[in-house]
Amino acid sequence: MTATIASPRTASTVPGPAPRPRWELPALAVLLLGTAVAYLVNLSANGWANDFYAAAVQAGSRSWEAFFFGSSDAANSITVDKPPASLWVMELSVRLFGLNSWSMLVPQVLLGVATVAVLWATVRRSFGPAAGLIAGTVLAVTPVAVLMFRFNNPDALLVLLMTAAAWAMTRAVADGRWRWLLLTGGLIGFGFLAKQLQVLLVVPALALTYLFAGPPRLGKRIAQLFAAGAAMVAAAGWWLLTVELWPADQRPWIGGSHENSIIELTLGYNGLGRLNGNERGSVGPGGELPAGGNGMWGSTGITRLFEPAQGGQIAWLIPAALVALVAGLVLCGRAPRTDRRRAALILWGGWLLVTGLVFSYMAGIFHQYYTVALAPAVAALVGIGAAQLWGARDRLWVRLTCALAIGLSTATAWVLLSRSASFQPWLRWTILALGVLATIAAAFPLARRQALIAAIAATFVGLAGPAAYSIDTLATAHSGAIPSAGPNAGGMHGFGGRGGPGMRPGGDGRMGAMPGTDGANSSGGGAAQGGQLPGGANTQGGLPPGGANTQGGLPPGGANTQGRQLPDGANAQGGLPSGGANTEGGGMPSGGAPGGGTQSDGGAAQQGGAGDQMMGGPGGLLGGSRPSERIVSLLEHNGEAYTWVAATVGSNSAAGYQLATELPVMPIGGFNGSDPSPTLEQFKTYVAEGKIHYFVAGGRGGLGGNSESTSSAITAWVTANYTATTVDGVTLYDLTQPK
Repeated sequence: MTATIASPRTASTVPGPAPRPRWELPALAVLLLGTAVAYLVNLSANGWANDFYAAAVQAGSRSWEAFFFGSSDAANSITVDKPPASLWVMELSVRLFGLNSWSMLVPQVLLGVATVAVLWATVRRSFGPAAGLIAGTVLAVTPVAVLMFRFNNPDALLVLLMTAAAWAMTRAVADGRWRWLLLTGGLIGFGFLAKQLQVLLVVPALALTYLFAGPPRLGKRIAQLFAAGAAMVAAAGWWLLTVELWPADQRPWIGGSHENSIIELTLGYNGLGRLNGNERGSVGPGGELPAGGNGMWGSTGITRLFEPAQGGQIAWLIPAALVALVAGLVLCGRAPRTDRRRAALILWGGWLLVTGLVFSYMAGIFHQYYTVALAPAVAALVGIGAAQLWGARDRLWVRLTCALAIGLSTATAWVLLSRSASFQPWLRWTILALGVLATIAAAFPLARRQALIAAIAATFVGLAGPAAYSIDTLATAHSGAIPSAGPNAGGMHGFGGRGGPGMRPGGDGRMGAMPGTDGANSSGGGAAQGGQLPGGANTQGGLPPGGANTQGGLPPGGANTQGRQLPDGANAQGGLPSGGANTEGGGMPSGGAPGGGTQSDGGAAQQGGAGDQMMGGPGGLLGGSRPSERIVSLLEHNGEAYTWVAATVGSNSAAGYQLATELPVMPIGGFNGSDPSPTLEQFKTYVAEGKIHYFVAGGRGGLGGNSESTSSAITAWVTANYTATTVDGVTLYDLTQPK
């Protein structure tokens, strides 16, 4: 093992034994154990977290075919709209320990701890133990990282693999061996199987780092990068090729695609469509947004990451990281081309800049939790900057740079905390006071003891805000498709926004506030959630006079309404009769499956995601169904005799029934309800063969449920040929008993 012994003035790189101070390993143990314990606290409060992926985990734990393809149900009707690598880890755990929240989410926690460890090791190789520990600490307390390493979305595995690829590239820059390049490519390729093209955002930084700083001659460096590319293609391509060549009638439909093709999904809905906004099958219309224009997924532009929806997730230390990047490159001076410190700065700086710019300007679907992909780069640059600037603090320009970084961090924390002014109001004033003092102190030459005091104050300024948000995240439950860390900051755009769909029970308005509000739900029952969807057809929250509130693409006849107040306070949904047990916004009994909602003052039902229902609810686009005990008993009765115990429109609607019964439920139309799976003729065949027991009405998959969609055609056929029965406010059709 070698270490870099570099002077801030000469930036020379000298191989040698790595010194390990006595305090390093105990400090590392505290960091990793503390991260693990913190992430495990209150973990079960998240319940099933994202029902969409939880149902797929359940399916993969029962069927190896579902495991391989990433199917939503064990009978393999359709897959989730991502490759399955992130599911594999959780599915293996569930196979070992049974289906429950802990067995599904603990692997995500372990991925988070591993990411902190890998980041520490990567930064330490070039900048020493202090820089590595600071970087690991910053990552561990980043709010969006705390959220996603306790959630079952694909991002936890994605971020670990991206960070591991950076570690492998650091090793490659050190000795130029082929194996490190191949490992880098393999890790990126496997990351593709977690979340497709998003992993490629770090490839430019990785390639540029080795092309510039790799030890071999230029020709060999280029050849090695091509080899890394081949390894990347092989690591991802084996699964893609297998799925694409597998006979389509012998595997599940590829969710999110309209041609039953994983290549279409990769290049379309999960690929270029995310950049230009033209996403066929999305929950909203495509179309590129003008720079700075407002759309369904927020405004695009250079300040996007600092807006209310994203700011509290990741933005706290971005200014400091950018200052550290520039200062670090200057400190490298005329170092040799192969200098590891400069190579590390190119790697982490390129990661931050490329990923940040893409997130800032992408016109397609963008959710605030995507920003977890920035967390390792921000943390690494902060750790590197702290170590470099401390070592060169005898220079005036370095001290002024330190003051600039502290001042920017203070201002950023003040702005972000001011957006949630009712959250720990003392904190922003304390940060402001200490930040001003630390900024002034940093500009002057100080004795070591005084400099340490100033450094401690600067550390508090930089970490207190994100740590407070992280503690809040640990203390409250999260569920639904679009979770958000920390307290409500009042930011909303379409489905996104702070605390939008993916709300946590707790009664503080985290369901998402409409713009211009403080996010607090009224005690009379008006939970503001979401904005207005295109055309105004889908609104939830900020109820108009009379309480009329529709959600989802309405089926023919407008039978599916949500939020319209009935005389007794119940809401109509899926054509529920007056007095039906499923209410949203009216009084509801408490309880429910994991991730279910609670009741706030005045009887306003708070949910675990948009459209996520209380007991008996059919679920919706962003939250799973919450079946009552009577419905579960009905579905379980002789359920093993059927391929699918039930079918309903939309993956989240199906998910709750499947998780409650642990029996396959067919999600017609996939996540959005817009996928042509199954066709009407296929559905009729399944029914004729006795493979489906019940059709559950009221499920919906976003804007896909228009009158021309396959899901609407199936719904119309069922309602015309079978008799409806209402159980606990949910309408079911027994498909074994035609009219």
